[in-house]
Formats: sequence, structure tokens, C-alpha cells
Amino acid sequence: MFTVLTRQPYEQAGLKALCRTPAIVALVFLLVSVVVLVSITVIQIHKQEVLPPGLKYGIVLDAGSSRTTVYVYQWPAEKENNTGVVSQTFKCSVKGAGISSYGKNPQDTPKAFEECMHRVKEQVPAHLHGSTRIHLGATAGMRLLRLQNETAANEVLASIQSYFKSQPFDFRGAQIISGQEEGVYGWITANYLMGNFLEKNLWHMWVHPHGVETTGALDLGASTQISFVAEEKVDLNTSDITQVSLYGYAYALYTHSFQCYGRNEAEKRFLAMLLQNSTTKSPLTNPCYPRNYSTNFTMGHLFDSLCTVNQRPASYNPDQIITFEGTGDPSLCREKMASIFDFKTCHDRETCSSDGIYQPKVKGKFVAFAGFYYTASALNLSGSFSLDTFNSSTWSFCSQDWSQLPLLLPKFDEVYARSYCFSANYIYHLFVNVYKFTEDTWSQIHFKKEVGNSSIGWSLGYMLNLTNQIPAESPLIRLPIQPPVFVGILALFTAAALLCLVFLAYLCLVSRKKRHSEHAFDHGVDSD
Repeated sequence: MFTVLTRQPYEQAGLKALCRTPAIVALVFLLVSVVVLVSITVIQIHKQEVLPPGLKYGIVLDAGSSRTTVYVYQWPAEKENNTGVVSQTFKCSVKGAGISSYGKNPQDTPKAFEECMHRVKEQVPAHLHGSTRIHLGATAGMRLLRLQNETAANEVLASIQSYFKSQPFDFRGAQIISGQEEGVYGWITANYLMGNFLEKNLWHMWVHPHGVETTGALDLGASTQISFVAEEKVDLNTSDITQVSLYGYAYALYTHSFQCYGRNEAEKRFLAMLLQNSTTKSPLTNPCYPRNYSTNFTMGHLFDSLCTVNQRPASYNPDQIITFEGTGDPSLCREKMASIFDFKTCHDRETCSSDGIYQPKVKGKFVAFAGFYYTASALNLSGSFSLDTFNSSTWSFCSQDWSQLPLLLPKFDEVYARSYCFSANYIYHLFVNVYKFTEDTWSQIHFKKEVGNSSIGWSLGYMLNLTNQIPAESPLIRLPIQPPVFVGILALFTAAALLCLVFLAYLCLVSRKKRHSEHAFDHGVDSD
């Protein structure tokens, strides 16, 4: 009698092993772990919320010759092409004269800042005081004081440094900026406010405006500056050409500052010239002052500046009183005004402005601000207008009697009112004979004080330039699953998947050994 033994195929043996309950449970756990791992990873990556890092603040003190103005600026901490999108949020005028007037009493300089700084602290969130940078930039008044008395200028700055180090802000220093820097920063401010660097597209994203030309800048204060993008063929070796980079674009900017051609310095030089050319000591007639107006100056007032020191008479006495009487003669005022400019050194060169200074041909639109705007406003002019309109308004104003000016000017101040006629004729010579604006290009000049709620001046451009050096903060990312929880879940289900794989591999190994032993037994039986 023979017993017949049948052999199970390999596939059946493996299938029986996998069909057992532990194998099924392991497979289910493996699939669940893989699904969970894939799902939470996809959610964590694609469902995250990017939050802006908040706002940053900066403070700039514009320490001019006649006054100091405090500006507070803010911008998103995540910058646009390395330059912050900056806006002015607060402005405060410091009481009293400019800091250069404290040359003899530098310890008194900080007292003037107290009221404005108290208000500034309320404008900037308290938790950001320590990270808010504050800068003080001094202009022409301090530049002249440094030339006259460097020790006094340094003591004024040291007094300011000491004061601001006791404030809660991140004080980055008080410095005297050069005339060229003042011109560059004024140009940056004007073009930024006019949208020539950035604009928002349909998706409210900041982009560079296509085909927009920049605007030249004309500034008048204790000095006067002209700045504009020069043509490609200019002499790039001159010190008046500066390379400026903003929002990922580079500009070849021509800028020049005339130190002794600011409004106050120019008027001192004009009065000194009248004294030089007069055969009498006092009273002297001034065709640029209104009729029936009279005022007194000491010689010290006229000749205390480096801009007029060369005009001092041989019999100079700083305490001597000089009387000037106005005649209100606009024609004679304009004629005599030309003598304060030096055109001889240009030798009729087209690329020369005054005092032998190189200047390429002006082109495009310009914005005239600060003293230029205030003078035009006194003539009841604003925006853009023709040269003929400017001349006729100048003639009308300069012909007025002193008694009529309080009726013509909304805000009457004797010091400014007596000099508007002088300023208007000075602007004519500066624009036409120095900068070489023609009757056609004059209408391209726009007289503005501010754009929106932001003042046109050098301080905003200064802040914009500084934001290139302030590190941008990374945006905050809000994740749907907190990182510790996400890592815990990831580790748990990864471990479960690995255990399932190990267990299934073990079952396969056991199944293979069983199959091998059965194959050996069958082979022995067949041999018998």
C-alpha cells in the first residue's frame, strides 16, 4: 500500500502566511501610517499662512540753518528690493533757531528738543523704541559754522550726542551732511513721493513703473541744490556725478550744491555789495526792499559769514549800524542782482552754470521746493506756470508799498515779507542764467511743498537710503500644525510604518524557511 503525499505550491504557502491575522493587521497599520505621513506633510507645506513681519520705524532730525524739524517714518519690515517702502507718519518743528545758533552755548542745544521728542515717543510703539533708529543730519548752517569755528561745531554735536544717548531710541549719531548728499537725498524724496520708483499693479504688488522718467530736484535753503539724471554722454569723471541705486535700479545723478547761494547768504552778499558800491555809509537804498520800508543791520550781521568776509570794508566795525531803505524798484533790483553771480569764469561754455561749475544741460521735469515754493506762494503762484507769469507776478509784488504787504500775504512775517522781492529776482537769475532754463523749459518746473502728506526735502530720501543698510526681517509663517506636534506625529507614524515593515519581513522569512523544510521532506520521500 502506498500513501500519496501532495506538495503545496510556493504561492499557496506564502498566501497562507500573509492571510493570517497578524499579517493583515500589519498591512493595515502600514497603509494607515503612510497615508497619515503623506497627509500631514502636504497640509503642513501647502496650508501654511505667511504673515508680514510688522512695521519698523525710523526718526530723522533735519537740523537746518533756521530751524530743526523732526520726522517719523515707518515701513514694512519685509523690504522691497532691499529698500523699505517708507511713509511719513509724524512731523514736529522744534522751537527756536537752528542748532548752528548754539555755537556759543552748546550745552543749551538739547533743551529745544524736549517737547518734540516727548511727542515722538507717543507716535512710536513703546516696545519698538529700542529698535527704532534715530539720526540727526545738519545742513548748511552747521557746514558754515564748522568752517568758521570747528571747535564750536563739534561741541554742539557732542551736546546732541549726549542728549540722545539718554533717550530710549537707537541713536545712530549726529552728523553734518555735505551739500551733495543734501541734493541727492532731496532728489530721492521728490521722485519717491511722485511714484517714479515704485507703483502698485492690479494685484497690489509694488513694481517699477514702466517708461516713467525721473524728476529733477531744486532745493533752496541755507544753500541751494540742483539734482537730475544726466544724459549718457556726460562727463562721468566729475565729482558732481553720483551713482544712486534704489529698488534694484541704478541712476547716474548730477547734483551740485552752491554753499554761498542759499537765500540768507545770497541776501547778505547782496546787501554787502550795496554797501561796497555806495558813496554814503547810511542810509542805503535797496531796490529789492518794498517802498517805505526801513531796517537796520549791524556790520557784524552782514559780514559774520564766510560768504561775505571778503567783502568787508577797510573800516569794518561789527557794532556799526547800517540802515537800508526800500525803494521797491523791480527793474533795478533784477539788474543789481546779477552782480552776486560769477559768470565770467564760465567763458560762455554751455556746460557751465556759475563760478566755473560744470553742469550738463537740464532736461525733463523738475520740482522746486523749500524756499522756492514759499517765494512762489508769496507771489500767489503754485504748481507750474510760464516764465512770463512769474515775471509779471514778481513785478506786481515788488512794486507794492510796505503797508500793502500784510494784506497780500496770508501769514505776515517781517523778516520774510521784506525779502520776497529779493528772493523772486534771485530765483530768476538762478534758474535762467545759472541753471539755464529757457522760456520753454521753465514751464517744466513744478513748485511744490509736499506730495500727499509727506514734505519734500532731503530727510525722507535720507531715510530711504538708510533702509538699504537695515537688514530686512524674514516673514512670519503660521503653520497649521505646531512644529513640536508635527514632529511628534511624524516620528510616531514613521516608527509604526517601520515596525510594520519589519514584522512583514519577519513573516516572509518564516514562510520561506517553512517552505524550504517542506521541500527537503518531499525530496526525501521521492527518493524512497
